[in-house]
Amino acid sequence: MHPSLSVIFFTTASGAGYGLLALLGVLAPFGLLPADPRFGLVALAMALAAITAGLLSSVFHLGQKSRAWRAFSQWRSSWLSREGVAAVATYLPAGLFGIGWVFLGSVSKAAGVLAALGAVATVYCTSMIYRSLKPVPRWHNGWVVPNYLALALMTGLLWLAPVLQVFGAPPQLGGLVPVLVPVAIALAAVLKLGYWRFIDGAPATSTAGSATGLGSLGTVRLFEAPHTSENYLLKEMGFSIARKHAAKLRRIAIGLGFGLPLLLSLVPFLAPGWPALAATFASGILGTAGVFVERWLFFAEARHAVTLYYGQAAV
Repeated sequence: MHPSLSVIFFTTASGAGYGLLALLGVLAPFGLLPADPRFGLVALAMALAAITAGLLSSVFHLGQKSRAWRAFSQWRSSWLSREGVAAVATYLPAGLFGIGWVFLGSVSKAAGVLAALGAVATVYCTSMIYRSLKPVPRWHNGWVVPNYLALALMTGLLWLAPVLQVFGAPPQLGGLVPVLVPVAIALAAVLKLGYWRFIDGAPATSTAGSATGLGSLGTVRLFEAPHTSENYLLKEMGFSIARKHAAKLRRIAIGLGFGLPLLLSLVPFLAPGWPALAATFASGILGTAGVFVERWLFFAEARHAVTLYYGQAAV
């Protein structure tokens, strides 16, 4: 599949934003985050800015941007519509949560929990857009949804950690976040490696013979291309990446997204203060960059069944 930068940025930025929002909604109402309105302002501004920037970038992937509103109309059957509805609906409790925390000095449990549930629901719907596509076997498997949720949690924690370094964690939270960060990184890394191992070892689900229904007659191969020039199907679904390039990008994604952030997450235990602050900020930047590379690979390595009609042997 063609790795559109607007969709990659959307899933990366909104995933981090929703992950951070979910953590704020769950922890703050129960006194596990600083009650300081300035902390609430900074943390919520970061979460909502990432979410909004991601949602706006997704519009650039549309052919007719003026018809974007129609994406909300098929919520009964389309995960894309459900994602849009969940994303917009989450703004309401998130806004009430922020107003109470920042301007009224009162953290609403109901608004916080609803905002967290909306954030999780939106990320789930995003992952189900890809999980539900049977013509793309590398997406239509049980690894996709856990990966999306784990990466959202990881990047949310990576950006919560530096804000806590600035404002200080309340006694109730103590050293919980510094412990949760490496755990979340390890969990996301295990799920990502499991996904890659699965798609590398999974047998082909479709061939040119099964796609055309002629497999019983012998080996089916392409005699002539259906089109003499590039078309939409080739542009969006015929993207391919060499195995050695994919392997190199996987190593980069592991290093940036998991390896370096995991090492930097240990700094707060060894050197509190400014070194810990610098390390947590660097961890957030590197982790997000690594997820961006991972997202690019998620699209680039996927193969749509339609490519069987354009010479692909199997998907």
